[in-house]
Amino acid sequence: MTLFEAVGGEPTFRRLVDEFYVGVAGDPLLRPMYPEDLGPAADRMTLFLMQYWGGPNTYSAQRGHPRLRMRHAPFRIGAAERDAWLRHMRNAVNKLDLEPQVASALWDYLERAAYFMVNAMEDPAEPA
Repeated sequence: MTLFEAVGGEPTFRRLVDEFYVGVAGDPLLRPMYPEDLGPAADRMTLFLMQYWGGPNTYSAQRGHPRLRMRHAPFRIGAAERDAWLRHMRNAVNKLDLEPQVASALWDYLERAAYFMVNAMEDPAEPA
């Protein structure tokens, strides 16, 4: 059984991402990274996560290879942005009330992905 199936498929991933973007919508650090309505970003994240965890390959069919670092390269992602992202995602995962092993597997990936996206090592307010 894939994690996609174990969590309940698409409805669970949609709930996860919807809850995550509720946090992003009110976050003064993350919200400015989205020039558009949050809906398209939520759809892309949902499709990506579903595919990653064994669901349909709709993401790749629509957008090609994920290339996560390349797609996020235009945005400054430092420790503060990573931590804000993780805070909203942790809240979203907790609200799913998943089996502990499934929640742990999902969280482990999300945490690794957040650290992988960091592309700015110093605080912009500090001199180099």
